[in-house]
Amino acid sequence: MKEECKVVSDPRFSKCQIALKGLPNEVYDIEWDLIMVDAPTGYHDGAPGRMKAIYTAGLMARNREDGETDVFVHDVDRVVEDKFSKTFLCEGYLREQEGRIRHFTIPSHRTRLGRPFCP
Repeated sequence: MKEECKVVSDPRFSKCQIALKGLPNEVYDIEWDLIMVDAPTGYHDGAPGRMKAIYTAGLMARNREDGETDVFVHDVDRVVEDKFSKTFLCEGYLREQEGRIRHFTIPSHRTRLGRPFCP
């Protein structure tokens, strides 16, 4: 995990290569209470996978003005979803897992400057 990927910022301006930057502005401007990552397809070699979606969901949660965002990731039995959710949504923010769905609660990092990317 490169240093530029540990910087909490608006995903549109992130220097991290896996940040999704091309979504409509409304997606970035909303302070989401809940984000569900269940796309894009990632179960075959030609599919893009969910690495960017997982990373960007974590950035959007951390970048909200205050409060917490619940992030759910589906298909965590697959290698990419498992590793990326634990790395970028952080095991310290993991609340529970039920079957193939993992639930993280990520606090705003703007209300407490200096908070590490992962606890």
